[in-house]
Amino acid sequence: MELTTIWFALIAFLWIGYLVLEGFDFGVGILLPVIGRSDRERRAVIATIGPVWDGNEVWVLVAGGATFAAFPEWYATLFSGFYLPLFLILVALIIRGVAFEFRGKRSDASWRLRWDAAIFIGSLVPAILWGVAFANIVAGVPIDARHEFTGDLFTLLNPDGLLGGLTTLGLFVTHGAVFLALKTTGELRARANRTAAMAGLVTAVVAVAFLAWTQQQRGDTGSLAASVVAAVALVGALAANRLGREGWAFIGTAVTIALAVVALFAALFPDVMPSSTDAAFSLTTTNASSTEYTLQIMTVVAVIFTPLVLLYQGWTYWVFRRRVALDQLPHDEGVEGAA
Repeated sequence: MELTTIWFALIAFLWIGYLVLEGFDFGVGILLPVIGRSDRERRAVIATIGPVWDGNEVWVLVAGGATFAAFPEWYATLFSGFYLPLFLILVALIIRGVAFEFRGKRSDASWRLRWDAAIFIGSLVPAILWGVAFANIVAGVPIDARHEFTGDLFTLLNPDGLLGGLTTLGLFVTHGAVFLALKTTGELRARANRTAAMAGLVTAVVAVAFLAWTQQQRGDTGSLAASVVAAVALVGALAANRLGREGWAFIGTAVTIALAVVALFAALFPDVMPSSTDAAFSLTTTNASSTEYTLQIMTVVAVIFTPLVLLYQGWTYWVFRRRVALDQLPHDEGVEGAA
């Protein structure tokens, strides 16, 4: 197998890691005002992702860095053409990170509600825009002979892109609701179970429509197989959630997101950024890649450090594996009385 193909697969793996892990904490952030109906409940919701949310964001940094090093032409066209949506995602992530840190700095109800709104918006915007971006990458965007993007933001906000955005939004909300059911107790757990069931049904319809569209546009046998198994995994997750088996439900939604990404990358290959202007202008794993020597060095580094990162992050999740209960949280009478 050529190194360009290996690095295409590795970048797909990094995006799977990011969207599966960051996906559930995006979902938790979006569901914060839905599941948490008092300040104490919202603190419990935030506590479920408190130890892991910042580690989850590392995956997107590595994915971006790997793309820059392995496929510089892809990186240049992607980040220049998608500058505004990627900038909006970056701003949203910054606001969200600041909100997590500053929310508890003051015991004031209005202060905390404003930061709760920031967490909600900072989770909602990336959840939609990542789907818009991936849908457009797979469908193809206007790229000229110099491999430069010739469209604008409204070029990306087409029906296909918006359907992709709704798909990732639904998947992340469902994934986050299942995670909350897995990590909480009592009424919070029951509320999260009900939310996962409702969100999952809507998501199933939207996701099937999106994956069917992708298959019709660019699909092959590999992407079809991944799409079918992803749909089955989502149905299995909803069934497990209904039975109160949140662990299996979480595995199911994680597999759904992972295989949806596999389907998109399988449909994309061997292109990395198809041109809707002329197929001859498309960026591929061959014409967008770095030199062979660069890829060889990167492969050695990846073989050494990727297992270490996986072990460390796995250990983190193991340490913070227990459920969060309301009675574990200290009371804050002034804020709770006003919430």
